[in-house]
Amino acid sequence: MAMNQTTDVERVATAVSATIRKHWVLFLVEGILLTVLGMLAILLPAVASLAATLIFGWLLLLSGAMGLATTIRARHAPGFGWSLASALVGLVAGGLLLAQPVQGTLSLTAVLIAFLIAEGVVSIFYATEHRKGFSAGWGWMLVSGLLDLVLAVILLAGLPGTAAWALGVLLGVNMIVGGAALLSMSLQARSPAQ
Repeated sequence: MAMNQTTDVERVATAVSATIRKHWVLFLVEGILLTVLGMLAILLPAVASLAATLIFGWLLLLSGAMGLATTIRARHAPGFGWSLASALVGLVAGGLLLAQPVQGTLSLTAVLIAFLIAEGVVSIFYATEHRKGFSAGWGWMLVSGLLDLVLAVILLAGLPGTAAWALGVLLGVNMIVGGAALLSMSLQARSPAQ
C-alpha cells in the first residue's frame, strides 16, 4: 500500500509540475501583479486596511445570507437553532463591518493582536518542548514566538493608530512574499533544465 501511495504522490507532483511549466507565463504575471499590489498596500496601508475590512465584511454578510437561506430551507434538519445562530452571527458581523468600517478595522486589529499573543505563547511553549527533545529547529520556533509577542505589544501600545496601518502592511507583506514565490516558481518552470 505504501508503494501505491508513493506512486500516486509522484504522479500528482509530475502533473502539477507539467501544468506549471505549461502555464509559466500566467504564474509570472500573477507574481508580478501580487508584488505590485503588495507594494501598493504597504505604500497606502490605511486604504489597504479599510479595503480588507470591507471585503471581509462582504464575505461575512454573504456567508450569513447563504447560511440563513440554507437553514430556512432545511429547517427540519438537526441543529436548526445552531445553524440559524451561525447565519445570524455572520449577517450581523458582516453588517457591522460594512456599516462602520473604520471601527471594524480597529476590531480586526484587536483580533490580530489576540491571535499574535496566543500564537506567540504557544510557539514559545512548543519551542521549549522541542528543546528538551533536542530538535534542531527549536531556536527558530522560539524566535518566531518572541517576534509574535513583540509585534502584538507594538500594535497594542499604538492603538487605535496602529489599526490604520497594521492590516494593510501585513496584507502587503503577505502579497509581496506570495508574489516573489510565484515569480521564482514561474522563472524556474520556464527553464528547460528542470
